[in-house]
Amino acid sequence: MDSAITALGDFEPNGRGGGKTNGLRWLADHGFAVPPTWVIADPDVPADIMRSSLETVIRSGVRYAVRSSANVEDGGSVSYAGQFVSLLDVEGVDAVLEGAATVSRSSDTASVRSYREHQGDARPVAMSVIVQEMVTPVFSGVAFSKNPITGLSEIVVEAVPGRGDALMAGGANPDRWVHRWGDYVESPEAADTDAHVVDLVVAGTAEIASEYGSPVDVEWVYDGHQVWWVQVRSVTGLDEVTIYSRRIAKEVMPGIIKPLVWSVNVPMVNQAWVDLFTEALGDTDIAPEDLAKPFGYRAYFNMSTIGEIFTALGMPRESLEVLLGLPAGSDQPGFKPTATTFRKTPRLVGMALRKWRYAAEVERQLPSLEAEYARYVGRDLKSVSDTQLLTDIGQLRRIGVRAASVNIVTPLLANVYTALLRRGLGKSGVDLESIDLMEGVDGRDSFDPNPQLDALGGRIEALSSETRESIARDGYEGLPADLRAEVDRFIGRFGHFSDAGTDFSVAPWREQPDTVVTMAMDRPGRGRTSLLASWNTIQREVPAWRRPLMGLLRRRARTFVQHREAVSSMYTYGYGLFRDYFLEVGARLQDRELIQSADDVMFLTIDEVEAALGGEMSGIAGRVASRKLEMEAVADLELPEVIYGDDFIPRPADDAARTSWHGTPTARGHHRGRVCVVSGIGDFEKVNDGDVLAIPHSDVGWTPLLAKAGAIVAESGGMLSHSSIIAREYGIPCVTSVVGAMRIPDGAVVTVDGYRGVVVLDEEE
Repeated sequence: MDSAITALGDFEPNGRGGGKTNGLRWLADHGFAVPPTWVIADPDVPADIMRSSLETVIRSGVRYAVRSSANVEDGGSVSYAGQFVSLLDVEGVDAVLEGAATVSRSSDTASVRSYREHQGDARPVAMSVIVQEMVTPVFSGVAFSKNPITGLSEIVVEAVPGRGDALMAGGANPDRWVHRWGDYVESPEAADTDAHVVDLVVAGTAEIASEYGSPVDVEWVYDGHQVWWVQVRSVTGLDEVTIYSRRIAKEVMPGIIKPLVWSVNVPMVNQAWVDLFTEALGDTDIAPEDLAKPFGYRAYFNMSTIGEIFTALGMPRESLEVLLGLPAGSDQPGFKPTATTFRKTPRLVGMALRKWRYAAEVERQLPSLEAEYARYVGRDLKSVSDTQLLTDIGQLRRIGVRAASVNIVTPLLANVYTALLRRGLGKSGVDLESIDLMEGVDGRDSFDPNPQLDALGGRIEALSSETRESIARDGYEGLPADLRAEVDRFIGRFGHFSDAGTDFSVAPWREQPDTVVTMAMDRPGRGRTSLLASWNTIQREVPAWRRPLMGLLRRRARTFVQHREAVSSMYTYGYGLFRDYFLEVGARLQDRELIQSADDVMFLTIDEVEAALGGEMSGIAGRVASRKLEMEAVADLELPEVIYGDDFIPRPADDAARTSWHGTPTARGHHRGRVCVVSGIGDFEKVNDGDVLAIPHSDVGWTPLLAKAGAIVAESGGMLSHSSIIAREYGIPCVTSVVGAMRIPDGAVVTVDGYRGVVVLDEEE
């Protein structure tokens, strides 16, 4: 008579035994500790045959687990976790026999039918039963080799004392650890589980996943001596998690973004990125709109799409998580070339050679782009037709893609050469931030408004007191004719600057001549000298054999830093032309009583603008009003740097009890001073010398404000943001990427630590 029960080691893999059986057989075959296990492939055999078969393996006084193992369990897409019955601490042949029947009947319950309907699984259920010797549990739990919620490459362990079935039933609060790249980034404050056991589980889970070839969900038991593995299956649902990050996006598209600005910027700038990816990889299926998404009217990059680019380059997808800025240990994923990388090598080498010669491309593109933009400067927009307005806007968008490409690649190369120089000098103990990198470069101040503001301020100071009082009272209109001409020349050169060079809804300096005059009159930064050392002094500390390479890197860094400023100025100038065109569109929509003011056009998308101007859209005023209310409602929301999934719901900020803020230190030093929360250059007059400026972001248009600061605290930015660079040159501390910086109490006294990235409220004030 054939036996109804088979030892796990004798069971044919992928036979009728079901998913759980196959997982246990895999674990045993790969050397992982599995308790003694038998498989009842067909629990419906006659009772006498089942009893006699069980009598050959069931031992008196030994407790068993009687577990389901259906063909539909533990699959790659659906797991059926907890849907079928499993029984623990079953003792004796009769109890095991009854348990097997109970498990078999659980294949067709109301709960299972509901689950199958929801999952759309029409496969017939073939139930097998596992009989497994119970391990006396000191600790039990589950582990995931990849976070099943976020999809991040981290091992999640949950553990409870004793049996682990309470985890599935939800009746226990487990200890929880998250292990990422060599360290625990999350752990319980007071754990019941021994840390040594968790280390064993983490190591075992990582090894299982590596050999399994995909992320795994495992169940384990620790008996006081070793870890036993009682289940393995693939983690389901990982492909459904989309990850968005604001870490880089808040630097290139800071603050709250109006619908029209978003609908112009994203296709234009992201098309330039897509073109760059295509140059590196060949044709891709990525569309510009795939790269970014707004949450709470803030920009987030789609890191899942960028992960696909990493994979196409042969890079480990986990490398993407480094860009997210997540807490991590010392064992971060490195780049190891793969077959995919080698296939892309000829294309990548060609791209690298073109970028090595890119300085010449910048010098060719700059005058060409400036000439194209010049065609749209000074036009009498009121005299052109609606069709021509839209045609011109379309042409500006096409030119903008080219300009955006140069404005992306040039800063990237400046950053690369600067980083290489910083690393090379660091090996000799030299800090690049202590060096005047642009020393002796002709025209280094060509794109810096401060020297000319200083000169204007000097001219105003030399005037009589009556004239100065007139200027203070009347602003631009109070200037003598010769000084007004100088201010006009200044505005002609720098009038395209604004608080946000990537937001054409913000008024530029040319629309605020009174503010320009105020900046010139109040120049505390005049005569502020750089604290940086010269190259001739510093290079003596570099070994002679390294100086030629350091000299080459310095020359290339200087070239691209200077090109970066020129390209940025050109891009801001051309991009600013959108404002004139869209305000003219807004004026026409206002004349047609479709919106209340010309500025309201900024709350429409580009497609809506085209439809409205063509008379193909109604209800525009209501749509504008609704979006204004939405933007007002989300203005003070606290949004995380990383968002998982598309169904994120923002939450209000809770700053009532905050006494400290943390961010990225980008300029060293300490400073104690009064906080001045500044939204833009229009707040210039409220800033006093030595104030701690709390700002949302910065670009070159903020330079006059930063000259008055004693320290800078910014909601966005990094080491290479404009505020950081200026702060290092001025020798004042700067902390960027500070969540809630704009909600620090205005007028409060704080201490800024530019070494650790900490801002602390002085509660005694």
